[in-house]
Order: sequence, then structure tokens, then C-alpha cells
Amino acid sequence: MIKPIDEAVSFIRSRSRLQPAAGVILGSGLGDVADSIDVETAIGYGEIPGAKASGVAGHQGRLVLGRAGKAPVAVMQGRIHFYEGHELGDVMFLTRVLGRLGIKSLVVTNAAGGVNTSYGAGDLMLISDHINFMGVNPLRGPNIDELGVRFPDMSESYPESLREMARGVARSIGIKLQEGVYLALSGPTYETPAEIRAFRTLGADAVGMSTVPEVIAASQMQIPVLGISCITNMAAGILKQKLTHQEVMDTTARVQKQFAALVLGVLEKLA
Repeated sequence: MIKPIDEAVSFIRSRSRLQPAAGVILGSGLGDVADSIDVETAIGYGEIPGAKASGVAGHQGRLVLGRAGKAPVAVMQGRIHFYEGHELGDVMFLTRVLGRLGIKSLVVTNAAGGVNTSYGAGDLMLISDHINFMGVNPLRGPNIDELGVRFPDMSESYPESLREMARGVARSIGIKLQEGVYLALSGPTYETPAEIRAFRTLGADAVGMSTVPEVIAASQMQIPVLGISCITNMAAGILKQKLTHQEVMDTTARVQKQFAALVLGVLEKLA
């Protein structure tokens, strides 16, 4: 089962000699960060053996290898989602490929709905922990021993050391950061007001439809993760308005400059 992953790794290495120190996964509408990278190679997901192309607006669907300052990085410009009908193994596939490429840390980002009523649209939130409410664990099934143990520990998937480093970057560039728990659902429907009230009781601060499978994959491979959510809207029932994907795209466009500065500053520190 490791063979398809390593075939993808071999293909990427045939296109670039860059050895990435960090990986980045960019969420909905957040792909412009890759425009600030000194690009060596860009590869469409559909070109990579075993990878699936993204079919959601705001996800460009390509792997960018290059440098953020002096830091060699591999940037996933968009992701695929469970709600698109993909198996969770496919959702995790490129994260595992990045791990086999040799990254030492992973930055995951997403667009999320604010559950914490003190948040506002456009806030950036460091993920301190997550709740998997997708209905299934992505490691279900035969274990791939080359990737890690059968029962991975998840207690420090988002290490305090990485979050403190990100806080320092944010202070240095004048960005306010929220910090909280991300809850992942399968989607594609937005949540009901009753579900949001329940999730707040459970301790969730933000809600979305991604990220957790990739973090679980990285944790199994013992790759530390820094998670950043862009709060693109307040979740159902908090404001008297309907939820739309267009609002997500509009908000990410508004905060792109701040978001990119934070991610690029983090990558330079990770190097």
C-alpha cells in the first residue's frame, strides 16, 4: 500500500530537486500565498500519479515547490475533500506524499465558520486542538506500517512550540490571532443552528469540512502541525443571514494580505 505514495514521490523528485523543509496546505480562497513563493516547479494534482484533482471553487489544485525567503517549501495550493465523494485515503494522499518527501513540519490552513461568538469574520485563529466529527477515522482499515504505528498519539498534534512561534510572528507584523478548537464535519451542507449550539457546548470555536484527515495523517508520521483557520463567516444561527460559499471567498480575499504575511513569516521561522 505504500507503493502508490512512493511512486508519487518519485514523480515529484523527477520534476524538482528541491528538498522541502516544510509543507503547506492552503484552504478555500487562500491559495494566493503561493504567489509569494519563489517558485521552482508547479505540478497539477492531476499530473501526480495517484493524486486526485480538486473540483471546488477556490482550490487551484497544484503542488508548488520553491522557497519562502530562504526556506525550501512544498505548498499544496488547494485540497480535495471528503464531501466531494473521495475516500479519506485519497484526501490524505498528498499529505503522506509530503511526509515521504521529507518535510519536518506541516502548516495546514482552512476557511472556517466562527462558533465562538467573540470571533468575527476575517479573524485568523491558531488551531490548538481539533474534534473529529466527520463520522469516521481516516486511518480505518489496514495500517501502512511504513507511515507509522497502528494507534498514533494525538495529544500534541498541534505543538505549543509551533503556536508560540506563530504568535511571535503575528506580533512582529501587527496581526491579532485568536486561538481555539476546530471541529471538522463531513459536509457539504452547512450546519444547522442547533448543531452549532451543540458544538459550542462541546468546546468548538470554529467549524469546517477539512483539515482533520491531513492532521491525522501527519501525526501518524510524527510530523508536527501548525493549524491556521481563517474565520470567513459566523456559523449558523449567530447572525440573521444565510451562509454561502461566496461569503467565504469574499472574506478570504479581504484578508489575503495579512494571511499571506503570517504564513510566509512562519515558514521562514520553520527553516
